[in-house]
Amino acid sequence: MKVLVTGATGTVGGEVVKALLQRGAEVRALTRKQPKPGTLPGAVEIALGDLSDPVSVAEALKGVDKLFLLIGNVADELTQALTAYGLSKKAGLKHVTYLSVFKPDQFLDVPHFAAKYAAEEAIRVGGMPFTILRPAYFVQNERQLKPVLTGAGVYPIPAGNQGIAVVDVRDIAEAAAISLTEEGHAGKMYDLVSSELLTGPNAAAAWSKLLGKEIIYTGHGDFDGFEAQLREAGLPSWLAHDLRVMYQGYVERGFSNTEDQTARFAALLGHQPRTYSSFAEELAKEWAAA
Repeated sequence: MKVLVTGATGTVGGEVVKALLQRGAEVRALTRKQPKPGTLPGAVEIALGDLSDPVSVAEALKGVDKLFLLIGNVADELTQALTAYGLSKKAGLKHVTYLSVFKPDQFLDVPHFAAKYAAEEAIRVGGMPFTILRPAYFVQNERQLKPVLTGAGVYPIPAGNQGIAVVDVRDIAEAAAISLTEEGHAGKMYDLVSSELLTGPNAAAAWSKLLGKEIIYTGHGDFDGFEAQLREAGLPSWLAHDLRVMYQGYVERGFSNTEDQTARFAALLGHQPRTYSSFAEELAKEWAAA
């Protein structure tokens, strides 16, 4: 069985590639350019192409049995998703596993959530066997916070007080590989959520303990300023606005999961999902050893 993985050189896609190989699947990776040596395992077949180029996607799908469809947060996300799905259906693929997002139908004011929800709906009625994965906030996002945590002593993410559902990308990858290599997951949708919620104050307290210094949560009141900072950091204006609306929604409405959702995810994995705390401990040790 051969699986085409989109986004294979990214944080999630790279883990999906490894998880599929561990389960004995053949993997073809769709990449925009030739990966640097060591980026992907040697057993991976490279297909050069771009999700915005239907010709290259159609070529990459030749001889493939199944698709792991991950679309990055790009301006034409929905177009890319529908194009890849439509071409997969035309090619006669046996299954698509689509990486969506947790609670997309409750955050339709967030552009990339709305795009993912629309793609979900198209996949549900499209007629090809599918699995939809809805991951929460990636704990691996915290890796980029090293300068502000270890230097400025600030936890800058406007996580709020209500609680944000989180997930480790290694658990996402395992769920994806299970859905693509085992029977019984066609037509299913899984919420990928840990048992532990992220809040701004709790994150600051956890990092204070792990780093042995006071970490201050800078709060979540000025979303105009937050959006402006994202633009100043180099993000496209549309993306800065998208992220602003997302985090403001988290703060104002919450983004929490239930125990039942975590239990269902654990049953899929065969073990409890990794938590924010466990990853933060790993990361703190990694930073200390660097």
